Amino acid sequence: MRIGVPREIKNHEYRVGLTPTAVAELVRHGHEVRVEYEAGAAIGFADSDYLAAGARMAGVEEVFSQSEMIVKVKEPQEVERGRLGPQHVLFTYLHLAPDRPQTKGLLASGALCIAYETVTDSRGGLPLLAPMSEVAGRMAVQAGAGCLEKARGGRGVLLGGVPGVPRGKVVILGGGVVGSNALAMAVGLGADVTVLDKNPDVLRQLDARYGNRINTLYSTAGTLEEQLLGADLVVGAVLVPGAAAPKLISKDLVSRMQAGAVLVDVAIDQGGCAETSRATTHADPTFIIDGVVHYCVANMPGAVARTATQALNNATLPFVLALANKGAKRALEEDAHLRQGLNVAAGKLANVSVGEALGMPAQSPDVVLASLS
Repeated sequence: MRIGVPREIKNHEYRVGLTPTAVAELVRHGHEVRVEYEAGAAIGFADSDYLAAGARMAGVEEVFSQSEMIVKVKEPQEVERGRLGPQHVLFTYLHLAPDRPQTKGLLASGALCIAYETVTDSRGGLPLLAPMSEVAGRMAVQAGAGCLEKARGGRGVLLGGVPGVPRGKVVILGGGVVGSNALAMAVGLGADVTVLDKNPDVLRQLDARYGNRINTLYSTAGTLEEQLLGADLVVGAVLVPGAAAPKLISKDLVSRMQAGAVLVDVAIDQGGCAETSRATTHADPTFIIDGVVHYCVANMPGAVARTATQALNNATLPFVLALANKGAKRALEEDAHLRQGLNVAAGKLANVSVGEALGMPAQSPDVVLASLS
């Protein structure tokens, strides 16, 4: 198969779809890989590294026009969507639920689009989302701690405190991959940490691991309000796979939080879990509403792009190989977990949750795949 790796063009996005090591593996399997010039240069993967791995270096137009499968990191921007056609398989993060323009553009392209974030595994997990969720969870506390500094609009609180001074209070909404990684960082910094989740088994697991070093609470509207009103840092780590994030934090609740408190909304890729959240960039990461600092960067792992790229490739490479070795249709037919990643194909929306979020007609991946010739 002919595989293309374009340079990411989203604001401050330095990750790359395939590392030189991944390219070498694909070439060993007989595939042809075109990589856009300087696609990985910003994180230390030089064009010479890709050439040594067996790739062909090319301009962006050639990468798209001469490739059957495009492997990216972030959702295709408008100019990239214009380069996609029915001949393409697109494999990348999509996060369609809050993004009508992208969804319509991909439907119009006719391309077959597989989203990293909805591919599943035998345990019910999201193996291609997990590596970036791990990175984002750890970064959330790191970023939040910085935003708490007074010069950046925060309360002027040190999360770990010092002897004789209270520790900062961190509230984490959701105990999944993002939440558990944020928890590990917050505990490591010595903060006073509370985790809210609706799954008692998740709370039991976290309690068994951390014991009395953390507080675990079953999430209700009442407990959420009580905890947020006293929080210094709130990490929004809720996820409904493929669907828009639930709006757990109302505008009214934000208005009653402490002045200088910080909200890091990791769920912003799926629309955010606060009514006041809107996507920001690494160039301009925060805004303040009712005295609360909002950090809502939609591609948080892009800030640690080399680590994030390597972690992502570890997870995606087996699926890229399967798609390349078997062809997309056969690979999807033979792997029910990969098939859950199918979001768009031949002008049809193949994710019911996205359809519900956007008010657009959609069918299951199984139905859409069966309709393809």
